[in-house]
Amino acid sequence: MGAMAPPTTPFRVLLVDDEPVIRELVQAMLEGGGVEVRCVESGARALQEAAVQRPDLVLLDIVMPGLDGLAVLRLLRADPALAGVPIHMLTARSRPADHAAAAKAGADGYIEKPFRGQALQALVAALRRPRPGA
Repeated sequence: MGAMAPPTTPFRVLLVDDEPVIRELVQAMLEGGGVEVRCVESGARALQEAAVQRPDLVLLDIVMPGLDGLAVLRLLRADPALAGVPIHMLTARSRPADHAAAAKAGADGYIEKPFRGQALQALVAALRRPRPGA
């Protein structure tokens, strides 16, 4: 048998980080093979982008100017159209209190910087798998 064709609809990742180097790095790690990465630099832009094109995964930094990642997380969870989107924090904040605050606000996961590319790729691969009964 030949290899399976990639899905016709791309798997959309929304990356929210105010650091250009992180945006470029994550985009280079994940994009391709049916994965599309949209990068924005602020919480306000993240809310706009998510509303226009519902992502399949949001990778969200906590520390950003203006709306921080936890505020964005709460606003995304409050929007019925976006409430079910997996949201993983991608941040340098490593204290247990940061993990707890993200979980309380509704984060599905927490990835600390510096991160391994394989961890992000494995997360995307797991979320792209068809779910039983889907």
